[in-house]
Amino acid sequence: MVYIFLANGFEEIEALTQVDYLRRAGVEVVTVGITGKTVTGAHNIPVVCDITENDAALDENLEMIILPGGIPGVPNLGKSEFVIDALEYAYKNGKFIAAICAAPTLVAKYGYLEGKNAVCYPSMENELYGANCVNAAVVRDGKIITARAAGASEEFSLELIRALVSKDAAEKVKHAICAR
Repeated sequence: MVYIFLANGFEEIEALTQVDYLRRAGVEVVTVGITGKTVTGAHNIPVVCDITENDAALDENLEMIILPGGIPGVPNLGKSEFVIDALEYAYKNGKFIAAICAAPTLVAKYGYLEGKNAVCYPSMENELYGANCVNAAVVRDGKIITARAAGASEEFSLELIRALVSKDAAEKVKHAICAR
């Protein structure tokens, strides 16, 4: 199971592309509302989440957590003790942590990018404390997957499928949606 955390101000394409593509690949994805059951994105698109953080559990069923970018979405994620606990749980238990745009800065804040190759929104690279900033759209370093920005959402989603399912599954989704 995959949790994708949504807080008011999240970047819609950086969240919903991942939900869509992963579900196409047969991955169980649960949208978790951090600021309520209905969360409004950075471009005023309301999304009704599957559950709220009060209903989410950190256990062996969790395979990955995804943090979309967006301002003030990322700062709002950072205010949640559950999100901070989920990051720690995922890191300590060898689960995948995926973050895009501004969200890798939250992962870095707690030291989980120390010595890792990573990418984030270009103007925020100085907040990737201890990470090796890479010039790429998407970077996978072990169990950490980061992406630059909204324009990398498709490539990011396909990398998440490769990590969770297989290269073949990612290629199947890519072909089915007529991706570049």
